[in-house]
Amino acid sequence: MDGVPGSGDAGGAGAPGAVGGGARAAAAEAGRGSVAAVGPAPGPGGAGRRGLPRGVPDAHLVCLVGNMITEEALPTYQSVPNRFEAVRDLTGADATAWARWIRGWSAEENRHGDALSRYMYLSGRVDMHQVDRTVHRLIASGMAMNAARSPYHGFIYVAFQERATAISHGNTARHVSAHGDHALARICGAIMADEKRHEAAYTRIVGKLFEVYPDAAVRALGYMMRRRITMPAALMTDGRDADLYAHYAAAAQQTGVYTASDYRGILEHLIRQWRVEELAAGLSGEGRRARDYVCGLPHKIRRMEEKAHDRAAQAQKKATSIPFSWIFDRPVSVVIP
Repeated sequence: MDGVPGSGDAGGAGAPGAVGGGARAAAAEAGRGSVAAVGPAPGPGGAGRRGLPRGVPDAHLVCLVGNMITEEALPTYQSVPNRFEAVRDLTGADATAWARWIRGWSAEENRHGDALSRYMYLSGRVDMHQVDRTVHRLIASGMAMNAARSPYHGFIYVAFQERATAISHGNTARHVSAHGDHALARICGAIMADEKRHEAAYTRIVGKLFEVYPDAAVRALGYMMRRRITMPAALMTDGRDADLYAHYAAAAQQTGVYTASDYRGILEHLIRQWRVEELAAGLSGEGRRARDYVCGLPHKIRRMEEKAHDRAAQAQKKATSIPFSWIFDRPVSVVIP
């Protein structure tokens, strides 16, 4: 995770509505004048509809499509915070601050999938039928957050996940720019900026919980980390590949879009932001054990990374060629953990 984005200006963590237009504007700029010229879809190896840059390797394209599919499962994500006690939008149009925030956040997130989907459609390099099938199945499958309904657990999850998403889109922006697709890089960069602002807001929310109720907050953090932060698209399937998510995750690890090191880096960042190591007053015995567990976890993960790196170096000679339906079954060479 070289060059991991920061949490952004805390002042940018205001109510949704002030952000989110960047992704749509970038997509509009990339596709300006193109819609009227759209012709029949190309074949599996055909040129893009607009002759868009084709230097982005298929492995990176798979990661981009996986990110897009993750963004498109928004109905699931809006339903998640409405499970949290005390912040639920009971009528679907509540005027409470929490309800308005959730709806505004969801409206901004909706733009991300839209922008990426339109760009992928215009590129001609992606089988949108298979992508749509995957989105449909992912929404139908839902997601397992492995958390209680308390806002402590829920907001810890979202703070972690927003940073992970920002990192993934930021890394993608750098990769596609290096391969010559600067328009796509601008779209991914705009999405990353949105996610960083969302991350800043959720991180501050949890930070306040640590200030006011440190024992409950650190116990919730320990609970979440013992069960690991499950990625929201972990249940994705295209109806063909039973291990689609594992293969997508392997491609992300291999290309550097999102790695195990990123996971550890996020945890280290949040430990610093929430001053977990400094917690002492007001902690129960369970709270102290949770604090010690969380603070010792990055070192354990680092040791696991080193072992995994050694195994990967050996396995690199045995990379598996996986056909991805998203890109017309073109094979991508990945190392399966």
